[in-house]
Amino acid sequence: MKTLFLALALGAAPDIHSVKPDLVLPPLGQGAPAAGRRVKETHPDWKGTSVYHIIYLPRDWRAGKSYPVLVEYAGNGPFKNRFGDVSTGHPEGSNMGYGISGGKNFIWICLPYLDNAGKKNVTQWWGNPPRRDARPTVAYCKKTVLWICKKYGGDPKRVILCGFSRGAIACNFIGLHDDEIAKLWRAFIPYSHYDGVNERWGYPGADRNSALARLRRLGKRPQFICHEAASGKLNLTATRDYLKTVDAKGNFTFRETGFRNHNDAWLLLSSPARRALRQWLDGVL
Repeated sequence: MKTLFLALALGAAPDIHSVKPDLVLPPLGQGAPAAGRRVKETHPDWKGTSVYHIIYLPRDWRAGKSYPVLVEYAGNGPFKNRFGDVSTGHPEGSNMGYGISGGKNFIWICLPYLDNAGKKNVTQWWGNPPRRDARPTVAYCKKTVLWICKKYGGDPKRVILCGFSRGAIACNFIGLHDDEIAKLWRAFIPYSHYDGVNERWGYPGADRNSALARLRRLGKRPQFICHEAASGKLNLTATRDYLKTVDAKGNFTFRETGFRNHNDAWLLLSSPARRALRQWLDGVL
């Protein structure tokens, strides 16, 4: 923490690798989900395929009780930058839900992006190029969120969608893809990027008009929009300016992480931004 506060006092964004985390992601285990365990699982309708998601039941999980649910989408992969930040693109590489919850009180699931045939997970965007059909990814999300709520005591009225990088874009692109899926969510936490800000990502529907059609499904539901400290064109200011330009009337909260890293592991560290996010989520729920 001393390194973090010294960097902030000097006006520099620290590197997450210089700060000791106060949370460690549970290892990926085998077998059935249980309290405090993080395991692979597949919705029954996709049995016989290689599709899977990751589920973590909180340490305080008890059968018959009700829990809010954090649903997470991963960034693109494979990715590595000059700061040593890495994204595999796989669901098991995600950190946000555990960092937000601290491993208790919330069911946490990391959903996959599916190929065009809906038979396997993909690590780049969704679907297969050049068409990149998002519908199999959307279908898996719709069925799996409600199935997990029913099976493990998730509260369908308290489901939060979050994501990093590609996953931040997916908060709107997948989460608001149609009227049916849009109804699943209580609130959203997109970290690093935002649907519609960059029209040149290359996937079908990246254009601003398509993004605005999705954004209209948000209504007044809250979004905690966060981004690393960045000096390039794709930063928190760009997202804020975009939403002003399109005259979006949503319930938006903006916050920089306080770190320079393009890496969702910042949430495994104690920081003012993480405390602000947790306070915001308490208010949302």
